[in-house]
This record gives sequence, C-alpha cells and structure tokens, in this order.
Amino acid sequence: MSRLLSLACMWLAGIGLCAMTAIILWQVFARYVLNSSPSWSEQAALYILIWTILFGGAAGVRENFHIRMTAFQDALGKHRVIPLIVAHLITGAIGVFLVIYGANLVVRLWDFTIPTLGVPRGSAMLPMPIAGVLITGFVLEHLIAIFRGREVTPSWP
Repeated sequence: MSRLLSLACMWLAGIGLCAMTAIILWQVFARYVLNSSPSWSEQAALYILIWTILFGGAAGVRENFHIRMTAFQDALGKHRVIPLIVAHLITGAIGVFLVIYGANLVVRLWDFTIPTLGVPRGSAMLPMPIAGVLITGFVLEHLIAIFRGREVTPSWP
C-alpha cells in the first residue's frame, strides 16, 4: 500500500512540475508576445507548487531521496542504526506537526478566497495535513523495517 501511495505522490509531483512549467511558459509568452500577462498565472503556479513540494517531500521520505547528511552516520559503522532511528523520529515529528498545524491552517483559511483563482485559500494548504499523514506513515514503515532488520523496498526498480 505504501509503495502505491509513494508512486501516487511522485506522479502528482511530476504532473505538478509539468503544470507549473506550462503555466509559467504561458505567462512569459502572454507577457512578452501578446503584451497581456494573465492575472491568474502567478497564483496558480504558487498553488501547484505547494501541492508539488509537499507530495514530492512525502515520497522522498519513503524512497529515501530526501536530503540528509550521512557522514556521521556512516562513520559509526555497525552502530549507525541509532542516528538513523533518531533521524526518522525527527522526520516523523515534522509529519505530526504538519498534520496538526496544517489542519488548523486549512480550517482557519478555508473561508477566504484566492481572488485570481476563485478557490478557498485553505485548499492551498490542504496538502500540509495530507502530506503530514503520509510522512508519518512512511516513517513508521521505516522504523518497523529497522526493528525487523530489513529495508524499505523502493517503489521503482
């Protein structure tokens, strides 16, 4: 199940990157060729950026392609599991933070509209609690794998 969720996150992030690129290209074309920049393009790109970053970050936690420093961990040899567990616990705490405060932000901003898009501002923050749940779940998967002496298999070959 987590492999499918991770793949879905990566697909959403990839589609988001393509959509942002298309929107920015349209904005540049409209501004410099048509001399009429669309009012919605910047807000739409930022809206998609939030979704892309958070779902891509969640996939990064599961697939282990998020940024981390391993020099200290590698120097510990067979005792390297302790800093790995600590790193996962910190990442899990960030996931829980995203769930709690992201949900609060969504609720508080839902009644406000993004004028150029006509959507609730809270919908732009909606990926925060969703990604927080995913990150926390992926961290739990890693911790269970560590305690069982296994590794999480990546979603792609």
